[in-house]
Amino acid sequence: MEVANARNPATKRKFDDAVSNGVATDVDLSLLEAIEKSQNAVEVLDLRTLKKHVLSFERRLKENIEARLKYPNQPDRFADSEVELHDELQKLKVLAGAPELYPDLVSLNVVPSIVDLLNHDNTDIAIDVVQLLQDLTDEDVLDDNDDSARVLVDALVDNSALELLVQNLHRLNDSDPDENVAVYGTLATVENLIEVKPAVAELVCEKTKLLKWLLGKIKVREFDSNKQYASEILAILLQSSTVNQKKLGQMNGVDVVLQAVAMYKSKDPKSSDEEEMLENLFDCLCCLLMPLENKERFVKAEGVELMIIIMKQKKLAYGSAIRALDFAMTKYPPACERFVDVLGLKTAFAAFMGKASATTT
Repeated sequence: MEVANARNPATKRKFDDAVSNGVATDVDLSLLEAIEKSQNAVEVLDLRTLKKHVLSFERRLKENIEARLKYPNQPDRFADSEVELHDELQKLKVLAGAPELYPDLVSLNVVPSIVDLLNHDNTDIAIDVVQLLQDLTDEDVLDDNDDSARVLVDALVDNSALELLVQNLHRLNDSDPDENVAVYGTLATVENLIEVKPAVAELVCEKTKLLKWLLGKIKVREFDSNKQYASEILAILLQSSTVNQKKLGQMNGVDVVLQAVAMYKSKDPKSSDEEEMLENLFDCLCCLLMPLENKERFVKAEGVELMIIIMKQKKLAYGSAIRALDFAMTKYPPACERFVDVLGLKTAFAAFMGKASATTT
């Protein structure tokens, strides 16, 4: 019966014609009306709905685990269970519409099961979890639900979400469209967690290899949205943590950031997004230059010379280079001496006299 397909616009038009011609029966019209009502019905998000979703998810998860154990070398035998698990993870996204239920979600002890799936052999399932966590921790969702947000974030951190997110990040390939989106989603989730619990900024650097991954990303010459986001996350991790600043310095971070900004010593960014990334990189550099030992690394890596070259080129990074030199020379005489030795005063005087700004306009 076509009533079963009433959501199809063509079928709906046929019914409209049938009604106008007096062909449709009362039963047909009643069925059509019932179907339309069911399509427009919105699921009520309450504790009962939550328990229903959790129970269904755990059932599908158990089936998938059993199928994979029973047929480890026969993917076709557990493929269906994987599709069903994917569907359940998609359904759990509805919980982002009721963050007040997060404490109940945690008390149902389902968070460990969700987080563990970041280790799933099927990368697509891990990507589903990344998307779910991104939705559940979205800033707009958590804005007016501080207490509920903290409960969820604490549960995620306690169940090794940071470690598993970063482990999964290392196996994602930017060249794959879906995995590229998952990279962005992972970084967004980390940012969301830091927003709710600032201590996560140091925890994620202490417990994972995120800093190493971020350094690798900003070293890539080609610009893309994930390189931009990586620079933003790196700046967030450094801006209020001396521990992270020192740790990144020990990882050759000063030199890597200098290499990243050096790409723009004689050229300007091609877009506003790329311009924002360059600003992020200089923010990272200035944060790195707060500990004394990193100032020394900056001088040894010829950072003073690079900043002067950038100033002479009079490109977009001109003002940022001056700012970086200010951080480098504050309370560190060796940087001041190097600045004078390489004739930085000549370039600086041009800036003070307004010649540089006149040239760049």
